[in-house]
Amino acid sequence: AMAAGLTTLDVLSSTADWQRLEELGRTLEALLKPILAEAPFPVRLVRAGSLFWLSFHEGEAPRQAATLSPSAIARFAALFHAMLARGVYLPPSAYEVCFLSASFGEKDLQYFAGALKESLGVASNPP
Repeated sequence: AMAAGLTTLDVLSSTADWQRLEELGRTLEALLKPILAEAPFPVRLVRAGSLFWLSFHEGEAPRQAATLSPSAIARFAALFHAMLARGVYLPPSAYEVCFLSASFGEKDLQYFAGALKESLGVASNPP
């Protein structure tokens, strides 16, 4: 596993994939910003390059470990299932991060944004 990770880093550093991943992250952030601003409950995008996280915490996203409220956990569970029904597999825990792939294109990001917009409405009233 360590050798595979090192090989991946070697390949990424010798290509323009790092830059592409940053561009994908910036594009996704631009697509999601207006959607999340209109969400019916607190949710924020936290992003570093191609790694991102949907924070369900009240106020600003935490900078250290913080517990989610029971309502935030229920909203994430509803969002997870709504996104899955739309063909998007998020990590199954509200504490886990998402990763973009260099194989993603603009259409993939737009699809994700559209699925998230629809799913946020579903997640606002969890079962």
